[in-house]
Amino acid sequence: MSDVARLAGVSKMTVSNVINNRPGVSDQVRHRVLEAIRQSGYRVNVSARTLKSGRTGVIGLAVPEIDRPYFGQLAAHVIDQARQRGFHVAIEQTGAAAAGEIDAIAHSRTLHFDGLILSAVELDRTEDQRLPDADYPIVMLGEQDFGGRFDHVAMPNEEGTKAATAHLIDRGCRRIAIITGNSLDGVNVVTRRYRGYLAALTERGLDADPALLFTLDAMTLDEGRAAAHRLADSGREVDGVVAVTDTVAQGVLRGLADRGLRVPDDIRLVGFDDIPESKFMVPSLSTVAPDHRWMAAKAVELVTRRVRAPLRQPGEYTAPFELLLRESTR
Repeated sequence: MSDVARLAGVSKMTVSNVINNRPGVSDQVRHRVLEAIRQSGYRVNVSARTLKSGRTGVIGLAVPEIDRPYFGQLAAHVIDQARQRGFHVAIEQTGAAAAGEIDAIAHSRTLHFDGLILSAVELDRTEDQRLPDADYPIVMLGEQDFGGRFDHVAMPNEEGTKAATAHLIDRGCRRIAIITGNSLDGVNVVTRRYRGYLAALTERGLDADPALLFTLDAMTLDEGRAAAHRLADSGREVDGVVAVTDTVAQGVLRGLADRGLRVPDDIRLVGFDDIPESKFMVPSLSTVAPDHRWMAAKAVELVTRRVRAPLRQPGEYTAPFELLLRESTR
């Protein structure tokens, strides 16, 4: 590092700032340092730095499935936010299973990650004997309740779905179906979004018809399409649909088209997540748009703060959201 500093005509601290991608270095100086690194062949000795500092500069991100648009989008935001704080991100897939989520925690400790951001689907307080001590830097994403044991960043599930359902009512819909997962017990994304749907109906004086609940074995495109087929084939009068995610809504749109039903002329449709594809669908999809960048920034902020202050009191945080109105509910 001293050789690089001498070649570039800067201090060792400036070289360190460039290597760790910290702010406060001008583009001209950063270019000079990088050129000196190239000329000298300098490489960071990660093992030595880890031994000296007790840190690896890596945080883990564990998500149910990396091939879902929402989790890919989340990972990109987390990587960006972590880079701004001088951290790298290692991504692991849990398969939306409690065992996979426990393994992700164990691996993050075995590999000496500085902390972990875990999108928990199945893990809950009943797994206490397998959960780490509260002083391990971990931030939970998702809907599970860990009793204030960990920092928790949540989606606006109930509030967002309530707003989406109320929007359909404001558009004149009175027979609103919901297409969602089949996990209607406990605390999870399905139950929370279903409660938001029911709350909007109650507030607007509409009865919740159990016949308008269509459940899925998996929240996928194929399952959404099949649910739309069942809805159309049932002969039930439906003028609006709330889909549990945008991915499911994409499948619903295809399934309704298969049966000759047009969105929004015959049925209005709204989703949740605002995945990038939603605005390119035909028609473009109205959707609940949680602030994904805010969630990633908050999660990275919390996990890196806990690296520095392991005994800090955990907190609960819910992302803001916006209801984006597009062609599918016009």
